[in-house]
Amino acid sequence: MNIVIAPDSFKECLSAREVAANIAIGVRKVLPAATIHEIPISDGGEGVLETLLNGVGGHRLSVTVMDPLMRPITAEYGILDDNKTAVIEMAKASGLELLMEQEKNPLLSTTFGTGQLIQDALNQGCTKIIIGIGGSATNDGGAGMVRALGAKFMNDKGEEIKEGGGSLNELYRIDLTNFDKRIQNCEVIVACDVSNPLTGVHGASMVYGGQKGGSRKDLEFLDSNLAHYAKTIKSTLDIDISSIPGAGAAGGTGAGLMAFLNGELVNGIELILQTLRIEEIIKQADLVFTGEGKIDEQTLHGKTISGIASMAKKYEVPVIVVTGKIGEGIEDIYSIGVSAVYSIVNKPMELKEAIDQAPLLLQDCSKNIMLTIKCFHKA
Repeated sequence: MNIVIAPDSFKECLSAREVAANIAIGVRKVLPAATIHEIPISDGGEGVLETLLNGVGGHRLSVTVMDPLMRPITAEYGILDDNKTAVIEMAKASGLELLMEQEKNPLLSTTFGTGQLIQDALNQGCTKIIIGIGGSATNDGGAGMVRALGAKFMNDKGEEIKEGGGSLNELYRIDLTNFDKRIQNCEVIVACDVSNPLTGVHGASMVYGGQKGGSRKDLEFLDSNLAHYAKTIKSTLDIDISSIPGAGAAGGTGAGLMAFLNGELVNGIELILQTLRIEEIIKQADLVFTGEGKIDEQTLHGKTISGIASMAKKYEVPVIVVTGKIGEGIEDIYSIGVSAVYSIVNKPMELKEAIDQAPLLLQDCSKNIMLTIKCFHKA
């Protein structure tokens, strides 16, 4: 039996590689002779670095950058085997994973460190940058990132405003005199899995600001600040990024990348699947496993599972989804090519226990799935 295992990560629990490995262990307990292709996947957020380096080849570099609260940390990015394409995972420098719960504050957090990673890639001679912008702790519209590349964000007194989305209301003028001109000759591809505009009820602040530590009052203030930011960008660059789909990704970093780096926003999972040439493997498969930590109605829109299932559906390959939690609104998941959905949680348990036991739960779940399949399929 030819089996493809192509999951996303279980966030704050297991990497995509670890998820794939544990599913494979369970499968081999039932079908030790099966041909198994373990292909860890990312939809453009956390995990894009590991996914592309493992799938295409390349090397990692470590750089000292500023974290979301402007403290020095070591962050890594990758350069693919062509030595011209950098892969940057925004979360490595500007992610929620870098902050303790009490430190989360979208008024203060900045994308400055992400800009430093981009600058280092330019220093290495890269002329193409793939940047995954999921998992950010920020709501500054990418202003910190742009500042790290040489721009200045000034108030009406000619002074630079502070870092963070909470200071954008003071923005009066953007000075691009010293902005890194190498960007003009660099192709920037933005892997994005959301289509939110920059502002409004569906915008960066109102939808995602709460999980980054913002109160309701903060979110309204941040939304107003991003609207002001967009107006200032329009007056400076004659570019209106206020309502472009995806501009609100990563606290508005999508907008900053489009406006200042001429970034092209693409569907993250489609980019990954095309780059790794997974279709050629799936079309030969008898069965596909995929999954992520939680599935809900968002799973149907540009996430790993939808991308894998849609591809497998073309070749009538059954797709099994394994997940830690099944949310609401997944009724239509079967219409996109998913054959069955399984939660790995096999008894009532607290979240911490489920996280601690996740490897064994994945193994047991995939083993039981294969035992069922074996009843009807001679491997």
